[in-house]
Amino acid sequence: MKFTLTIFLFFISCAIFSQENMLSAPIIAVDSLYREDQFYLGFTYNSLFNKPDAISQNKFSSGIELGFLRDMPINISRTLAIAAGLGFSYDRCFHNLLITKANQFISYSTLGSVNNTSKNRQDQYYVDVPLEFRWRTSTPESHEFWRIYAGVKLSYLIHDKYSHIDNDSNYHISGNTDLNQLQFKTYLAFGYNTWNFYVNYGLTPFFKSSAKINGETIGMRTLNLGLMFYIL
Repeated sequence: MKFTLTIFLFFISCAIFSQENMLSAPIIAVDSLYREDQFYLGFTYNSLFNKPDAISQNKFSSGIELGFLRDMPINISRTLAIAAGLGFSYDRCFHNLLITKANQFISYSTLGSVNNTSKNRQDQYYVDVPLEFRWRTSTPESHEFWRIYAGVKLSYLIHDKYSHIDNDSNYHISGNTDLNQLQFKTYLAFGYNTWNFYVNYGLTPFFKSSAKINGETIGMRTLNLGLMFYIL
């Protein structure tokens, strides 16, 4: 009887000890309904396409964009999703397009082959509304994965500034009504984890069809190449 009671108490003690260990051990929950909501930050080199023969770029033209994207998975494994967001972008372009303004009338020409110009630059600031389709190899346990994000973007021009400085003049032009205030763009981001290659192409011309140089419409568009960083 004593032996049986001893065995019984031994198993009860083991059960209580095991239960205490289970209660004290941390419980790691797997979030099967995770979202890849992300802040993004991109740096680009800006190139002009479809421009008149007389127009060329000079110096390094750069851009930056940042914002937030809301992730909406569309399959059970959550490797496919649609994302919408809100952001801000800034584009800077150095070129030989000379813009002048007299009596509220804006005209366009090009800088001569020999000139004393120290600055000839266009700055543009946009509010962006991106919408993208997402494919990724993400899992609930890891945020390091391969991704391909393709989308379209609606960009609204909130401020523009053209700057020209040479030995004889120093002036700025803002609020150029010849610029297309609403821009449609398409883009692609692909890479692994934080580092991603980024391509952004403007579907809308920089200038309206009314802006001409030597009788030719200034129908140039932008192609931005660079890196995109996603931050959870």
